[in-house]
Amino acid sequence: MAGAAPVVDDLRAESDDLDTLVGDLEPARWGTDTPAPGWTIAHQIAHLLWTDRVALTAVTDEPGFGKVLEQAAENPTGFVDAGAEQLATLPPERLLDEWRSTRAALHDALLTVAEGRKLPWFGPPMSAASMATARLMETWAHGLDVADALGVTRRPTARLRSIAHIGVRTRDYAYAVHGLTPPAEPFHVKLNAPDGSVWTWGPEDAAQRVSGSAEHFCMLVTQRRARSALDIVAVGADAEHWLTIAQAFAGPPGPGR
Repeated sequence: MAGAAPVVDDLRAESDDLDTLVGDLEPARWGTDTPAPGWTIAHQIAHLLWTDRVALTAVTDEPGFGKVLEQAAENPTGFVDAGAEQLATLPPERLLDEWRSTRAALHDALLTVAEGRKLPWFGPPMSAASMATARLMETWAHGLDVADALGVTRRPTARLRSIAHIGVRTRDYAYAVHGLTPPAEPFHVKLNAPDGSVWTWGPEDAAQRVSGSAEHFCMLVTQRRARSALDIVAVGADAEHWLTIAQAFAGPPGPGR
């Protein structure tokens, strides 16, 4: 699957980078609190394991994924967190092994998805490339929580481009989950990449504009940092409003940080 392969490669690399942070941790450190209220490092990895398992089911067993959706409908606001809570009780060594094997199986499975096939998910069905991008976004965001808990600053990479892209593409979704009508006009987004280049989306002459660091934009759309701590600038009332509700992840509006 040529279209998904580059993003899957990035997803593997992002997962491996996070693995280097937790792979040698003493068992007691897995209980370290992260910036997500009530979540330890174990919860963060457990969440990634749970979501990778569900994503693998979506790729390899669509009827089985349908049953997951039925279970989610019974507890739509707590279903995902309950999965993390359960898996976080595993011994750290087993949790790490399960995450490694599951994510490897998912990455390989995504490369087998036929061109044009849409994978079921909690939101709209998506291509294998989009699924890999969503997993990349989650892995980076939860990895940032782990890094913060450990007092580690991670070096931004070109992998942020896919995360920024999904952040831009989910603009209208962010409005929808807040029960709002999105603006009709497209926005122009201009971000400074880690290598000094510039990434852009939308028409150059758009009246509503967003600019700043790509890393900070990704922190904003994954709701990992408060807007006041980021160098993201909005021009126009609609663009300013979007930055207060932006979210790159599926599900109800997040509480932010």
